[in-house]
Amino acid sequence: MLDAKIPAGNLDQKWTWYKGHCNLVNPANKRKLEVIVIGTGLAGASAAASLGELGYKVKAFCFQDSPRRAHSIAAQGGINAAKNYQNDGDSVFRLFYDTIKGGDYRAREGNVHRLAEVSGNIIDQCVAQGVPFAREYGGLLSNRSFGGTQVQRTFYAAGQTGQQLLIGAYQSLERQIALGNVKMYNRHEMLEIVMIDGKARGIIARDLVTGKLERHFGHAVLLCSGGYGNVFYLSTNAMGSNVTAAWKAHRKGAYFANPCFTQIHPTCIPVSGDHQSKLTLMSESLRNDGRIWVPKKQNDERKAADIPEDERDYYLERRYPAFGNLVPRDVASRAAKERCDAGYGVGTSKQAVYLDYANAIQRYGEIEVNKQGLSNVSAEEIIKLGKAVVKEKYGNLFDMYEKITGENPYETPMRIYPAVHYTMGGLWVDYELMTTIPGLYCLGEANFSDHGANRLGASALMQGLADGYFVIPYTIGNYLAKDIATKSIPTDHPAFEQAEKEVSDRINRLMSIKGSKTVESFHKRLGKIMWDKCGMARNAKGLQEAVAEIQQLKKEFWSDVRIPGAINEMNPELDKANRVADFLELGELMCLDALNRNESCGGHFREESQTEDGEAKRDDENFKYVAAWEFQGEHKWQMHKEDLIFEIAKPTQRSYK
Repeated sequence: MLDAKIPAGNLDQKWTWYKGHCNLVNPANKRKLEVIVIGTGLAGASAAASLGELGYKVKAFCFQDSPRRAHSIAAQGGINAAKNYQNDGDSVFRLFYDTIKGGDYRAREGNVHRLAEVSGNIIDQCVAQGVPFAREYGGLLSNRSFGGTQVQRTFYAAGQTGQQLLIGAYQSLERQIALGNVKMYNRHEMLEIVMIDGKARGIIARDLVTGKLERHFGHAVLLCSGGYGNVFYLSTNAMGSNVTAAWKAHRKGAYFANPCFTQIHPTCIPVSGDHQSKLTLMSESLRNDGRIWVPKKQNDERKAADIPEDERDYYLERRYPAFGNLVPRDVASRAAKERCDAGYGVGTSKQAVYLDYANAIQRYGEIEVNKQGLSNVSAEEIIKLGKAVVKEKYGNLFDMYEKITGENPYETPMRIYPAVHYTMGGLWVDYELMTTIPGLYCLGEANFSDHGANRLGASALMQGLADGYFVIPYTIGNYLAKDIATKSIPTDHPAFEQAEKEVSDRINRLMSIKGSKTVESFHKRLGKIMWDKCGMARNAKGLQEAVAEIQQLKKEFWSDVRIPGAINEMNPELDKANRVADFLELGELMCLDALNRNESCGGHFREESQTEDGEAKRDDENFKYVAAWEFQGEHKWQMHKEDLIFEIAKPTQRSYK
């Protein structure tokens, strides 16, 4: 059994106790210690800035041309925090409980409670940085609702919260770069972990402009490289998002936990054709005021405006009256799929449902009439006033939808359908965020620790910033305090030479194949296998078929892929080939993990395990554990278990009715 190193004592005192008893590194010694940070999204940028501020010598790497290109920038709807500004019953405990329940009781209590505890500090930190959160009329920070909760705890900056938070972390990072505490390596991709005496002691990185391989030493390495949703090819992730950094660590001995736990987001713009290379998210915040429905008549060809109210099925409100349109993402996604599969879908593909703002526009318009003391107001004027309010709250999201679809969502309901969005699985880490490799840490979406089998909306930004600003500065010191006598290891050490040779040999092997099929074609084929057989619904037969198909696809990839260009130059196709090769191996493990977990929980829905009304049916007796997989060679993994112990949030059948 794996040891998560969770402190003893009462749940609400564990983190306080840890901070009071962990080892510290004095300022003079911090200046002698080097830390490598891979990825500069919210987790990476906040970690690099915080560690630089503390005095460590930090080297930060990102494969984009600037940290501001990190995929964190794409987050739209908001960030959770238990401030209880609304005075609606929120608390640290309620945020903790909602997160455990929302994750279908497959997350670790200790980590989740710590996340809830530090959530308020994140808002204070970001306000101090100048993040322009939305504010109420009186100047107080505004909150809105998100799925899986009955309180308003989501702070937001219109529909671009991720961008604004990333700018805050980025400016903190740039300050440390200017002070010389952080050295930034843009357009560099980590391709290997360097191990010396059983510890992570550096990386091999490739300069993506020149193609040159570089060696970098670090007393510790932090992986903040995001999730692996692009294994499905079509997802809401940036096209560059990949699993390579985490996968290289996995092959070196870091266990990969719960890889089958992927999140399907219910409000995305539907697929429009085979030409697409990614999908577009419409923020979950739209479920605050939007109502989701389908026609009551199967295969209804009428336009939305021509379908009268009594012929519309507001199926989430009907099935889940307590939460309505604000059920968690996994529940909303499966419900949309069920309606479409049953023949009630809309649009040309019939793989979509409506997200309608007509009621909200009418309601806000009537409120404005009262606020402004108007009388004898026409219906048209009420609608105009209501649209103005909606535009202020969600305008950039509506504009984005119109640009992509050519339809005006103020006049016509949006068409939405679930799509791959976030990954709850990732590298296994203990309470200190350390992987099974000493000295190798993993933060943010790249680790598995906080969201169980389903992430609540607006919690990704919370975890990334919590890990970087408030957790890793304590936990890394507990490790490095014992390493202050270790001098910087020269990069001509045999371990660096061997690691670089492994990377070089792999690249040369890829380039020597000279086959007939593009990297993109293999990625597309992998994505179709994953979506069809390890997507929104899974069953034993399909997963067994998927494993065999992926193994065959991998064999074909390594014998028939065609990569143009050369090694020692800027070569995006070579970069992509490296990443797709890792996705092929990850896809196989995801299907094995899904096959092994013969229960339904959160985003992992096994068709063999469901309640009478089609909800996920957990098997706590046999599967109340984290599945952490150890790489043992080609197509071989060994599973290790971390038992999940629930002392406070006792597992029950989730109900949002």
